[in-house]
Amino acid sequence: MAQDAHHNSHVILGSTNDKFAAQELSSISHHLGENTPGLTHVGSTGKAQMVDVSPKENSSRTAIASCKVVLGKKVFDLVLANQMAKGDVLTVAKIAGINGAKHTSTLIPLCHNITLAHVRVDLRLDPEDFSVEIEGEAASTGKTGVEMEAMTAVSIAGLTVYDMCKAASKDIQVTDIRLECKTGGKTGYWCREE
Repeated sequence: MAQDAHHNSHVILGSTNDKFAAQELSSISHHLGENTPGLTHVGSTGKAQMVDVSPKENSSRTAIASCKVVLGKKVFDLVLANQMAKGDVLTVAKIAGINGAKHTSTLIPLCHNITLAHVRVDLRLDPEDFSVEIEGEAASTGKTGVEMEAMTAVSIAGLTVYDMCKAASKDIQVTDIRLECKTGGKTGYWCREE
């Protein structure tokens, strides 16, 4: 009986939260104005939802994302000399990034499972700040964009660099994960301003 009371309190609380979330969503939408795009992964009651893309037209879509992994001089020198105990850091991270892009929909719950036509992941050592610059690109023809695939590619590549190098230093930082540009779909071309 105590369990039933505890369960019911969550149901009532959940119901109250749902009403509150819907009111907040309505209030926020009103303040933003009708011309501002809303959050597509939030339904009218404020609950998470997967977007229905069936009415959308197929189009060629691309996205480029980037991130940086700050290694520090000691680790940078080891990677540059290919002396890490686990092996070739940049090659393993490149393959991991490509694999990450292909598994985006299993990692991020509301992403659509799409067929990728192309994935590119490039890693470049930067001696100025002892970092690895990572750029990833994803391409597809379909009803939804590939921004998340490109960003997942660079994120997984960056985490792999960390994993390959963590025995030499715990101070490594994966930073600046961001979308650089995208094409296709209703919004067309977008590029980050420098």
